[in-house]
Amino acid sequence: MIVGLTGGIGSGKTTVAGFFKKLGVPVYIADDEAKRLMAISPDIRKEIIQLLGREAYTNNGLNRTYVAAKVFKDTHLLEQLNAIVHPRVAIHFKNWYHRQDSPYVIKEAAILFENGGYKECDFMLLVTAPMHMRIERLKKRDDSSEEEIKDRMGTQWSDARKQALSDFSIENIFMDQTKEKVLRIHNHILLRIDRKW
Repeated sequence: MIVGLTGGIGSGKTTVAGFFKKLGVPVYIADDEAKRLMAISPDIRKEIIQLLGREAYTNNGLNRTYVAAKVFKDTHLLEQLNAIVHPRVAIHFKNWYHRQDSPYVIKEAAILFENGGYKECDFMLLVTAPMHMRIERLKKRDDSSEEEIKDRMGTQWSDARKQALSDFSIENIFMDQTKEKVLRIHNHILLRIDRKW
């Protein structure tokens, strides 16, 4: 089974994914793989440069600051960038998925709802957190301005819209409570799998 794990930026998806990993669940972090593929794939590099210009890459690899500044202000550009990267990530995920030997896997991605990827998941888990907390986390993590953060948030669905399509949700404020909820959801999924078979 595939359990989709998503949530707005700064909600703490990676923290939640880490708790599942500690329970022995294989975890695929789609955003990390997207970044890796953008760095190593000559084809992706060529297409991104055609879309965004030579400044999209430096000698150190993908110029993430430049790319983010371009695409999070322009929905059409963001869609075009996603159309370059997401099909490659989807193929990479399928290959990874078929190598796993576990009752279920976690696929963590920021825009599983927005890009329709949730339709390929058996369950959906939404991670939320209060807006002020998300903004503070992102300021510390990325050294981003509040305006940049809100631009990125504006490209994602609201939590209310995602909630309507989710099987589980975790409000990620206190680590102990989040860890406890992950364990409860893990046991619930295993129970559902046992009943299915």
